[in-house]
Amino acid sequence: MPITDGTPRKKVTTSHGRYYAERQALARRKKLGRKAALIQLMRKRKGVAAIRTSTIRVEKAHISKNEALAILVGTQIGAGVLGLPYVASKVGLIPALGVLTGVMLLMLATAFIVLKFSAGMGGAQMSTIANRTLGKAGGWLMYLSIFIMSFGAILAYIAGMGSVFASLFGVTDTVGAAIFWVLASFVVYRGLEASGKTELIMSYVMLALFIGVTLMLVPHAELENGLYTDLGGLLSITGVAIFALGCHTIIPDVYKGLGSYKETKKVIVLAFLIPTAIYAVFMAAFLLVFGKGTPEIATQGLELLYGHLGRVIGNLIPLLAITTSYIGIALAQQSNTEEFVKLNRKAAWALTVVPPAAVYFAGVRNFADVLAFAGDTGDMLAFIVLPILMWVAARLRR
Repeated sequence: MPITDGTPRKKVTTSHGRYYAERQALARRKKLGRKAALIQLMRKRKGVAAIRTSTIRVEKAHISKNEALAILVGTQIGAGVLGLPYVASKVGLIPALGVLTGVMLLMLATAFIVLKFSAGMGGAQMSTIANRTLGKAGGWLMYLSIFIMSFGAILAYIAGMGSVFASLFGVTDTVGAAIFWVLASFVVYRGLEASGKTELIMSYVMLALFIGVTLMLVPHAELENGLYTDLGGLLSITGVAIFALGCHTIIPDVYKGLGSYKETKKVIVLAFLIPTAIYAVFMAAFLLVFGKGTPEIATQGLELLYGHLGRVIGNLIPLLAITTSYIGIALAQQSNTEEFVKLNRKAAWALTVVPPAAVYFAGVRNFADVLAFAGDTGDMLAFIVLPILMWVAARLRR
């Protein structure tokens, strides 16, 4: 046991020449200094337009790659696939396939731009990306263009599904539209995981129906029906193709659901190749059967060939195609409003799905005109023009 004579003890230096307490304090200061430097670096980089891709898993609702693919494909395959054969009949099969391929490559390139910016900003929505790269004016322009596109598309989908429900179940258009709106909007309110599982199931059923319809049309196909050229309808088919291949608004949500930039990029490639192949086969089948007389809603032509069976199948396809597209577009717009306008989830959901329904029930029910308005304004600006401007702005700043 140590003995003391009452003389105060003094601190004794260690063999390293520093007091233990001082070494501990120094270590803490160094640690805090590194953290402060890292935080400062993150703050600086937050406002820089340079793009960084990340494979860090985001703590959001997790979805599988199959569900992510189903959401992207389901968002694309909607009303557009029903209108493509009709606008393709205005130009002929070969020019239609060329336009479809060119639009697909352009849209895939801008989809990669959106993914890079979103991943570099932690899964930011398109309006937030535009705000950070093009300023407040760019952010609001992106938000308004997406809002117009989503509003028009949702309104057109409600109108289209009203007539589908009326044909299938013998109810009025208004009752059919109300039933569809309630069910589809409920899925949107439940969020990404519910949407992923719903669209995965519906996409498989829809793919089987597309294959079945194509096989039904093949016996009636004649090559000369589609081998003609009329360039007067190029603008129409270009606009419908842009609308049919637009899924950019849902990319940030899919990225956050997967949590991996590389995996999301692979899924996006498939998400453009698969619908393009389906569209090409679908267009060719209808053009080779009906030629210049292709109906405005292509699947309605099945009733002319197969009677009641054709009517049922011809309505099942828009039932599934429009439903999956409604879910994808509404979900993306809800997230976009929630993040950019800073609304809570319930308010963002209401702003997304209630106004189009109100306009429909007020009497605006022209499916084709509303869809054309949405494609010609919102889609072109949000999916092509603004992403390219964001990429150019990032290159110039860097």
